[in-house]
Amino acid sequence: MLYQTFAPPPQLAPYVRFFWALEDEADGEFIHRSIADCCVEMVFHYRGVFDEIDRNGITAASPLANIQAQSTLYRRYVTRQTFGIFGVYMYPVALPHLFSVPASELTNVSPDLVSAFGRDGRLLQERMLEAADNLTRVAVASEFLLSKLSSQKHGLPHIHHAALSILRSNGTASVSELAQTHGLSRRQFERKFKEFAGLSPKLYSRIARFQAATQFKFAGCRDLAEIAYSCGYYDQSHFSNEFREFSGYTPAQYFLNEAEGTQYINSEEMSHFSNTPGG
Repeated sequence: MLYQTFAPPPQLAPYVRFFWALEDEADGEFIHRSIADCCVEMVFHYRGVFDEIDRNGITAASPLANIQAQSTLYRRYVTRQTFGIFGVYMYPVALPHLFSVPASELTNVSPDLVSAFGRDGRLLQERMLEAADNLTRVAVASEFLLSKLSSQKHGLPHIHHAALSILRSNGTASVSELAQTHGLSRRQFERKFKEFAGLSPKLYSRIARFQAATQFKFAGCRDLAEIAYSCGYYDQSHFSNEFREFSGYTPAQYFLNEAEGTQYINSEEMSHFSNTPGG
């Protein structure tokens, strides 16, 4: 199994956290799980077909390319084929600023790219699926996003910096202080934030903290008490309840390598590219 990440060009750094790719040869069933997330991503299945598994275990075909907006839920996808997935992992600002789509309209929704972006989505899907390799996909996706950026006449909205503050603090930033910093009452701030990020500041902060906890797995940490304490959970029960709500896993399953679809995190074939075409 091969997992790669690629840094965006500097011009896209305020909008794109990174690009990623996951590939594997067919060897039985593989289940990919997308978990609760503050951010937004475009996902392209350039090799193999995945079906989504609903909560009753019933499968249905999923699109070859879609937008996975900010989410409070987890989703499960299954394939029995050799597969390749490419993702563009973006900050919340991407939807309203680059695509003029209110984030609040897409919370917990994953429309296919054509439904979301029309002709532009169809052309992007075709180019991404036909690309020769993942570096080419980075270049194609970057070109698409830069074209959207060039048509923008306004700078980044101030509320974007509040969302970044919450992400960078791993969900510990004070909502009241952020509201004061932006010259808004708490109620005004909460309303504007939800319009911008699709989630209330409180829920956004909870998911940011959960996401910070998941990153300990990449560092090889298995001490659940240490993870819970480091991320600011009240106790192990609080940590466990939130982790299960947002991922469907218990912390023990996830961090002790018993969680489906996380084999790539333990794979020796993980690579990170800091230089990309256009960067």
